[in-house]
Formats: sequence, structure tokens, C-alpha cells
Amino acid sequence: QVQLVESGGGSVQAGESLSVSCAISGFSYSVYCLGWFRQAPGKEREGVASIDSDGTARYADSVKGRFTISKDNAKNILYLDMNSLKPEDTAMYYCVAGPHSACLLSVGGSWYPRRFNYWGQGTQVTVSS
Repeated sequence: QVQLVESGGGSVQAGESLSVSCAISGFSYSVYCLGWFRQAPGKEREGVASIDSDGTARYADSVKGRFTISKDNAKNILYLDMNSLKPEDTAMYYCVAGPHSACLLSVGGSWYPRRFNYWGQGTQVTVSS
């Protein structure tokens, strides 16, 4: 059984940093895509960043230069380091996993949520001004 368990969310002031992590178990894809989505109240779910089994990382334009996605293959943990946080980064952050094709972006530069087979329960990130 695949499990994705996020941790590390919290409340910070604008401009501060925060890291969230995701412990992954039971996920046996050898060629895969891991990522982070977020959803704010009243807004659609949006992809934030992804990293594939080759280590190629992609970012949404809204977080490029501020967020860094990484993975520890030995510990099966996915990380998202967030710097220069803004109030608009406030959302529930979800860890996701799927086949490598899930990392392919749409023409508009976004991920297709339905391509990710597995989702965590989410961790809340709140940024106040």
C-alpha cells in the first residue's frame, strides 16, 4: 500500500522560509514523478513543483526562484524548501506521486492532477503579511 505523509507545515511571516517534507512508502515505480500541489480556499488546485526519477525538477512560474524541490532516495523523502514566502503561498500543500509521464507539462505549463496516482493528506502552510 502506497502512503505519502506530509509534515512540516506551519505559519510564518511574509519573507520567511519554511520546508515541508513527504515520507513515501510502498511506492515501487522505478521511473516516476514526484511533486507538490497546493490548494487555497476557494481556488483550484495547482501544481507547484515536480521532480522525476532522473532528478529533473520543474517549477510553476509563481514559485520559480523561491522554491526548491528535492528528494532523498535513500530515505524515500520528498522535500519542498520555500523561501521568500508570500501571503499568496498560503494553501494546503499535497505531496503527489505517479508514473514518469505525470511530470509532462501541459501547453500552458501546468501539471495534470489526474496523472498522479497517489496523494498525501496535505499539510497547511500559512503566510501572513
